[in-house]
Amino acid sequence: MTRAISMFIIIAAFLGMGGTRVNAQQTYFRTDEAARSLYEMPPRYLINAATAGTLPRGCFHIVMRVYNGGGMLGETAIGLSNRLMVGMSYGAEKIISDYSADSNPGIEFNIRLRIIDENYLLPAVAVGYNSQGYGAYLEDRERYTYKSKGFFAVISRNFMTSYLTAGGHVGVNYSLENDVDNDKEPTVFFGLDTRFNNNIAMAFEYDMALNDDRASQNYARGRGYLNVGIKWMYSDNLELELLFNDLLQNRKQDATTFGRELRFTYIEFF
Repeated sequence: MTRAISMFIIIAAFLGMGGTRVNAQQTYFRTDEAARSLYEMPPRYLINAATAGTLPRGCFHIVMRVYNGGGMLGETAIGLSNRLMVGMSYGAEKIISDYSADSNPGIEFNIRLRIIDENYLLPAVAVGYNSQGYGAYLEDRERYTYKSKGFFAVISRNFMTSYLTAGGHVGVNYSLENDVDNDKEPTVFFGLDTRFNNNIAMAFEYDMALNDDRASQNYARGRGYLNVGIKWMYSDNLELELLFNDLLQNRKQDATTFGRELRFTYIEFF
């Protein structure tokens, strides 16, 4: 626990230093100007990790994620206010195959509340819970390939230069998927999202995976999970992403290279 808290404080202090100039992305974490399209909206996720971004009030998103083994994961969430969003998700392996589908054990839920909006002095801060892990569900280990975040807190700060707009994010989480491997340590994740123009964006994240390291029954190598995503914002309502998971090949079993996935996000207002 000491390692996780120390790393979280160091990175959070870095993100909290200084202010941001007024710019389009700064409205991402404010409540006085609700976004009306994906171009104006904050990323709610990097790849697997949450940010302090939430859906604005009266907005919902539908997310479809396609992963290895013919798996598909569907999620929907709604903004109950400009600070609070709730959602649910469900998925299965072998959906795209000629085998019987292997369903996840049940519907998973998530909730996120932004308790501080970003301003010149302070970064945005959000807390929440997400029981949805990613990749195949491993019945013998009672966990997903990439553990769910469980309870989490995350800090987000936007930066802007003459040529680049970016957001930095750092969080700490405690996953409940630890019954079998008994690896219960809290862990830290951090990442960066950046937009090069109105249509193309990238995201990077690193999960230290202190709750999924050498102690977890020979499953991982202790390198943590480095993930990258490339996003094409097709329209105001639709974005398409190519995700690369576990570039450091932290997993010892069931994989010979990094994972490749697709994610489709559609938003609408009512």
